[in-house]
Amino acid sequence: MDKPLWPARNVAEYAYCPRLFYYMEVEGIHVSSEDTAQGSRLHKRVDSPSATKRRTCEDEDNAERPAIARSLTLTDDDLGLTATLDLTEISGDVAVPVEYRKGRPRTLKKLGEPETPEEPDGIDDELVPWPTDRVQVGLQAILLEQAGYRVPHAVLYYAAVRRRVQIQVTDDLRREALETLYAAQQCATGARPLPLVNDPRCPKCSLQQICLPDEINTSTVAESGTPRKLWPPRDDGIHLVAQRQGTRIGIRGSTLHVVESDGSSGGELPLAGVESLSLLGGVQISTQALHTLADRGIPVAFLSAAGRLVAMLDPLDSVSAQTRRNQVRLLDDPAACLALSRQLIQSKIRNQRTLLMRNAEGFPKAALEAMAGEATQSQTATSPDSLRGHEGRAAAIYFENFSRMLAGPEAVEFDTNGRQRRPPPDPINACLSLAYTMLVHECVAALRTARLEPTIGAFHVSRPGRPALALDLMEPFRPLIADSMTITAFQRGELRKGHFQTTAAGCLFTDAGRRAFFAVYGRRMAEEVTHPVFGYRLSYRRMIILHAKMIAAWVNGEVPTLSFLTTR
Repeated sequence: MDKPLWPARNVAEYAYCPRLFYYMEVEGIHVSSEDTAQGSRLHKRVDSPSATKRRTCEDEDNAERPAIARSLTLTDDDLGLTATLDLTEISGDVAVPVEYRKGRPRTLKKLGEPETPEEPDGIDDELVPWPTDRVQVGLQAILLEQAGYRVPHAVLYYAAVRRRVQIQVTDDLRREALETLYAAQQCATGARPLPLVNDPRCPKCSLQQICLPDEINTSTVAESGTPRKLWPPRDDGIHLVAQRQGTRIGIRGSTLHVVESDGSSGGELPLAGVESLSLLGGVQISTQALHTLADRGIPVAFLSAAGRLVAMLDPLDSVSAQTRRNQVRLLDDPAACLALSRQLIQSKIRNQRTLLMRNAEGFPKAALEAMAGEATQSQTATSPDSLRGHEGRAAAIYFENFSRMLAGPEAVEFDTNGRQRRPPPDPINACLSLAYTMLVHECVAALRTARLEPTIGAFHVSRPGRPALALDLMEPFRPLIADSMTITAFQRGELRKGHFQTTAAGCLFTDAGRRAFFAVYGRRMAEEVTHPVFGYRLSYRRMIILHAKMIAAWVNGEVPTLSFLTTR
């Protein structure tokens, strides 16, 4: 075998799926699941580091028991391999690795019967280790032999059935283990492998929402069929917004502790349920809380009192050098930027047109036809400037008729002012501006989840401090989320004139207005919508994350083209 190219740790754990191995061992992406949590609890005692000690057993022969070493780490530079052994039984120069597994082994009804992937029904049949388990203890045996021990056999302990399975260390096992190691090292040095097609193990994999096996294969493999519904439609987590000035947030045990400006307790929230945290204006947060949130990969957005995104906590676990390198290379190509921009702007214009058709009374037929024409022509735009022209003309028609979707004095005021941002002169403009800001926050968080760099975009020009790619991603979602929730909130009276105050800085939300706004915004983000290509339903928040991850797949060359959410 040629000299290994890459150090690998416990490569057999994920040997069945090269893409999964690449994510975990090369990009360092780890996502917990129910299975991994149970496995961690099982290994908590087994893996606690300990010195090698010899114990004696007062039996009739007064024989000595083997010494026990826990969490024994071994490295072989020539093999390029490092492994941590759960438990090692050592007697003189003989060592036996014991690997603990959460689940159960395979079973064979009788010796010589071909192995099948089905889970066993009972424990009375012949117990057989899974191939990845066999390879893992084979590599451990090789490392022990390199350290000078004799390893006659290895042991796998399956906690689900409380049974030990003994494996003889033979030349065949060593050969299989080294071949798997070499294949993993070859995988680690190349491009990220494509996902498996319709593999039955994908639904229980904790990384399937990052890997996107069915979504990518639907775009590239004709026989892959309709995507399975692997995603839960909503996250059902807590998206916390702290906007009362003087509020302080800290950590108490495994909860976020909120203290009001007057020193009284504002309550506690379990960290396990928090998905994101947004701080508006003079809200304070402790360093300990920031550390804890970063460790859990929970994004924290810092916004001004008026709702402008100022900064965002960026946990290091969201960094993927390869994905960002590919992003920079691809978006340096004007043709690639134009291709992505066309799809984004066409989807945005079509969604704006749909919203007007649904809600605007007396919408002129000529304007309807003009927007349809701009959407069609945006698909054949030959330059970014011409595409911006189509987008600008469609936006002008859209906001000229925006007040038709509203009623009351707020509609008249918006019709007089038109769309203005800095500062917003009326309640409609103020609501749109804050909704767009929150949508940018959602898109930045989604792009970081997808391991993309939010400041390097395609349609929007990249400037210091500007999340250009997040602004790109939000374009199709502007009418579907921000504009739609604004219309709904004012039509239903959930937002009204008393929720705003006019100052020299423009029209701003009151405290009660912000609370009402975030109630409407949270409800809209939790609404489910059907994906036009994949056919399953997701909440708007998960739909944004899905689109960000599909952009990452396009950046990495895993899908040839992209399509974005449109509604009818």
